[in-house]
This record gives sequence, C-alpha cells and structure tokens, in this order.
Amino acid sequence: MGYLPSYYEKETLILGCGNILFGDDGFGPAVVDYINNHCRVPDFAEVLDVGTGVRKLLFDIIVAEKRPKKLVIIDALDCGHKAGEVFMATVEQIPAKKINDFSLHLMPTINMLKEVRDLCGVEVHIVAAQPKSIPDTAEEGLSVEIEKAVKEAAEYACKNYL
Repeated sequence: MGYLPSYYEKETLILGCGNILFGDDGFGPAVVDYINNHCRVPDFAEVLDVGTGVRKLLFDIIVAEKRPKKLVIIDALDCGHKAGEVFMATVEQIPAKKINDFSLHLMPTINMLKEVRDLCGVEVHIVAAQPKSIPDTAEEGLSVEIEKAVKEAAEYACKNYL
C-alpha cells in the first residue's frame, strides 16, 4: 500500500473533527488542542486535529494492514441535548440531519465508521457535545456553552482512552 504515517500503528487514535470557521463546529479541534496542551498523551496513542478531512484518514485505516485498535471521534453533534452538554454516542446515533449539515465532515463518513468498526474490528467511540449553533456562514469562535464543554470532553477522553 505504500507509506502510512506512524499514527496508524498506534493502539488508540483520537480525532478531533470540525470546522473552526463555523462556530461550535470547531468543538472537535478545540478538544484535541486542549488534550495536546494539558494531558499526557502516552506512546500508545495519537491525538489529531483532522478538521473536515476525516474521510481520507478513515479510508486509509480501512485499507491499511495495520490499524488502531480504538478510534475516538470528537465532534459537535446536534442530538437535541442542552447546549454544551457532553455525551457519548454510537455511530447509529449520529443524526440523519448531519447529511444536510454544511459541515459534511461526518457524512457519508458514517458508512466508513461502520466499516472500520464492523469489518476491520476497530472499536469506535464518539465523544460529542451539543452545539448551541452552527452558523450558515463563516463565523469563528465557540459559544460560551461549547467553550465550557471543551475541558469536560478533553478530561473525559484523557481519563477513558489515554
């Protein structure tokens, strides 16, 4: 297959997904930034900000000979919770409306996440937060609610996956 970065061989891969140019959609990258600056990341893990480019990385994992045992996706998901609430989700719980969301970083990636889990045997975990809003046009900066959720989600990820 050719050269793959060393993080494909890590036991745990944590991916912060989202577009920092669209308000609360920048939650995933903010959590990854917090983890990398405040938590000890052990040698068996890698923590990456993948922005909106998670599909290519998932495809590479699917076709790779070596892959992580555990994949943790961190993202803002509108699942009807209170704004800023951190929650765990399964691939099946990702809302269908994500298909029409401007930030398409998770769709049609859902099928790839299922394949990574079901066909490749990789555990898939999703750490999410309920966004207050994701604007239709570029608007940087997280809402106060999501800003508070960043530390909570990062500490949860560090405690449970690192």
